[in-house]
Amino acid sequence: MIIDKLIDLILERQNPTVMGLDPRMEYVPADIVKDAMDRYGQTAIAVKYALLAYNKGIIDAICDIVPAVKPQMAFYEQFGAEGVDAYIQTVAYAKEKGLVVIGDVKRSDIASTAEAYSDGHIGRVDVLGVEQSFYQTDFITVNPYLGSDSVEPFLKNCEKYNTGLFLLVKTSNKGSGDFQDLLVDGRHIYEIVGKRVAEWGAGLVGKHGYSSIGAVVGATHPSVAAKLRKQLPNTFFLVPGYGAQGGSAADIAASFDKNGLGAIVNNSRGIIAAYKTEKYAGMNYAEAARAAALAMKDELMACRQ
Repeated sequence: MIIDKLIDLILERQNPTVMGLDPRMEYVPADIVKDAMDRYGQTAIAVKYALLAYNKGIIDAICDIVPAVKPQMAFYEQFGAEGVDAYIQTVAYAKEKGLVVIGDVKRSDIASTAEAYSDGHIGRVDVLGVEQSFYQTDFITVNPYLGSDSVEPFLKNCEKYNTGLFLLVKTSNKGSGDFQDLLVDGRHIYEIVGKRVAEWGAGLVGKHGYSSIGAVVGATHPSVAAKLRKQLPNTFFLVPGYGAQGGSAADIAASFDKNGLGAIVNNSRGIIAAYKTEKYAGMNYAEAARAAALAMKDELMACRQ
């Protein structure tokens, strides 16, 4: 099971961190941008090569200490085809370095459209009689709020190709409560969705007791995380909201089980743009990313005790 690979790496590296690869051009060091512009001008091709050089430098710096990376598709596809190619090449490079890759794509639709999303991101696509995989991510994020028929095509590919999902259950943004906290027959909508996620994942539980069908549960809602952790004993959590969004290590403690497993915590700009902060002033961007990732590791390991 792909979830076992993720948990094995967490245990091996004693680090439940996933680094978000959400690069903004203002994060990319000036020398990298200049080199790309000297070669390709003010074009999307230059952006692609700048993003790739930046991402590879960070991946090289942290690939031995974190188990996974999570590139957010929006930061790439805004640049069109060249940006999507940067995403694809970033995923491939991370996998070459032995990392699990969670594609943060938040796809959702119904029927054949959902099937196309699923085949493209975690399955295979028929290219004139030859099956190919273009994105090659291990997990992707999916929005389940369109209902079960929007999720079924993804579940089929997870089973067929040993890939996984993290479905949105309780997100970290301030407005999440507008709908997710509404009560239906005495239960919050996020509880209802969480129960369905557990049901969808029941057939894909690995050796560690967790399913390859996981849930996104924000660090900014620790009481909700504690409730969901009890209700969903076999559901692994992807936890956004740490750091810049206000979630602390103490807030995240509720997402872990009694053995200190059950969750992987995302940090994006706090790692990839660490060199721009006062704490890591004087370091180059890759050195600062490594230092920030190690500091986060220490914080998370302390809260798991």
